[in-house]
Amino acid sequence: MADKKTALVISAHAADFVWRCGGAIALHAQKGYEVTVICLSFGERGESAKLWKEPGMTLEKVKAARRAEAEKAAQALGVHDLVSFDLGDYPLRLSDEDKYRLVDVIRAVQPAFMLSHSHYDPYNTDHMYATQVALEARMIAQAWGHNPGQKVLGAPQLYLFEPHQTEQMGWKPDVFLDITSVWDRKRAAIECMEGQEHLWEFYTRVALNRANHFQRNSGGQAGGRAAKYAEGFQSVFPRTVDEL
Repeated sequence: MADKKTALVISAHAADFVWRCGGAIALHAQKGYEVTVICLSFGERGESAKLWKEPGMTLEKVKAARRAEAEKAAQALGVHDLVSFDLGDYPLRLSDEDKYRLVDVIRAVQPAFMLSHSHYDPYNTDHMYATQVALEARMIAQAWGHNPGQKVLGAPQLYLFEPHQTEQMGWKPDVFLDITSVWDRKRAAIECMEGQEHLWEFYTRVALNRANHFQRNSGGQAGGRAAKYAEGFQSVFPRTVDEL
């Protein structure tokens, strides 16, 4: 158990983890990590327009459809545990009890690293709120005085995955991850999100563009490693190293 490798994704809505870090999930699952994904909401109000256009649609029907899509996508990516908090969206809000529930999951998982949204997103404030909550929960999980007797959290890196309109969010990647070997799994997961079919090709193009950046920054024309698909991330905390 001491050698178990784990990671945690905190996703505002049911599809966010697929578009933005599905490759990282699949790649690390392939490497033996147990990746837990927390969906704070199903995105039933604000991110399910296609479903709402169907006759006779109700909130519960939309939530059920979104849950099914997320579960199918998680299976395609090799997610170890998909946890749905079902807190509603537009706006997403957490009570203190909801936050403590999140802290309990973080402590149980003991992730080597965490992933969530950009710090700023004026187009979808649920996203930046989710990262604010992730940082707060990470802090509480490290506190020895919170539920004494539980194993406290160490200091996992929080990586911010790429937002939808990158330049508008002030998001600047400092990590590129080659996901070429698991692209077929990410694409399969993307196609599970039938309620947002308009994003399938968009996020395929993002992965292609980031692969160009991966290759350029791994040596570029001087012999950079080839990559066809990649994802970008922004780290929140300094990384400590023994050599560069």
